[in-house]
Amino acid sequence: MHIAVFSQYHTNPDCPATSRHYSLLAHLAKSHRVTLITTRTWEAQRLTQQYPWLPEGVEMRAAEVPYQNTMGVSRRLLAFGQYAAYAVREGLRLDRPDVIWGISTPLTAAWAAAQVARQRQIPWVFEVQDLWPSFPIAMGAVPTRWAQKRLFALEKSLYRSASHILPLSPDMSRYIGNQGVAASKITTVLNGTDLDLAAQATPAAVAELRTEHGLVGRRVILYAGTFGRANDIPTLVAAAEQLALVQPDIVWLFMGLGFHEPLVRAAAVRCPAIRLVPPQPRHAVFSWFRLADISVVSFLNLPVLDANSPAKFYDSLAVGTPVVVTNQGWTKALVEQYQCGWYTPAGDAAALQTLLADVLGKPDKLAEAGLNGKAVAAAQFDRQHIAQTIQQVMESSVVV
Repeated sequence: MHIAVFSQYHTNPDCPATSRHYSLLAHLAKSHRVTLITTRTWEAQRLTQQYPWLPEGVEMRAAEVPYQNTMGVSRRLLAFGQYAAYAVREGLRLDRPDVIWGISTPLTAAWAAAQVARQRQIPWVFEVQDLWPSFPIAMGAVPTRWAQKRLFALEKSLYRSASHILPLSPDMSRYIGNQGVAASKITTVLNGTDLDLAAQATPAAVAELRTEHGLVGRRVILYAGTFGRANDIPTLVAAAEQLALVQPDIVWLFMGLGFHEPLVRAAAVRCPAIRLVPPQPRHAVFSWFRLADISVVSFLNLPVLDANSPAKFYDSLAVGTPVVVTNQGWTKALVEQYQCGWYTPAGDAAALQTLLADVLGKPDKLAEAGLNGKAVAAAQFDRQHIAQTIQQVMESSVVV
């Protein structure tokens, strides 16, 4: 079977990114022909050279379309349009695929997949990584009512035309079902994590990291991910500074890049308990999570963000580090059900500081939550199992 994959961003484990599809494509390419239509956006951002850029057996067609998180709305829209045009052209030139896998975000990548599928009369599978256009609209990136209506109409048309839909969280699946899509057409496939990479975070590797960065004897809180507008970074910085006043032995590590980096950098200058850590390659990030006593996964208090499926949530639990979440969706329900983390309201620095001070003073409770999280990760978050589910969906979508 020939699978054509439309994904604007390809990464590998040498990149400071989740590399979800690297693992999934590697699994599919063991038994099927896989052609990836993407861009070279991330290729220059590799931090190490330990992994081949493509999994064995995957063919690639890549456009030279620049993209950065610092781009404004107009420049991002141009990048989205450039990739979509390239993907449609290349999709029509390919040897005829048996099925197309269209991956949003952005929604334009899924649109390109749908166009090629329609013109070549083949089925396509729609992977929904974020709820677009609800997310950019909630963030104010689509200000006109006319544009919003057009994007919602596009979203619904893609749900209708796809043979199957793969949302990355149960809340996304619920949202899509509420749009009139039959439950039989929806399969939730969590973002998941790479348990083989998590296993590389050995006690020896963590001890070396702790010594190298002067963290011996310090309790560590980790935020790892994008310092984006949606991530409520000002609240985390405020909580870190409040915590430093009452518990000076605690260090809060902020790992990543993004819009709020200047804010974090300034806080690290004035507060010794805050440290800015540069982005790490995918294969190295697990040792940082295991080094931490607890991690925080935060978002603004916007209903659309409750459905998110944040990669670092899975990575932290995979190495036995409990997580504090600040959204009210399925992640809150999961940490409470399995007692592998805690919830605190978004935007409330005082509540976050109080919660962290309390749980960090209870090492037995932290250890128990960590063990619970590791068990959940092994049972539900393994990307190898997720890849098997996706392969079954692809195979069943093919018209014989």
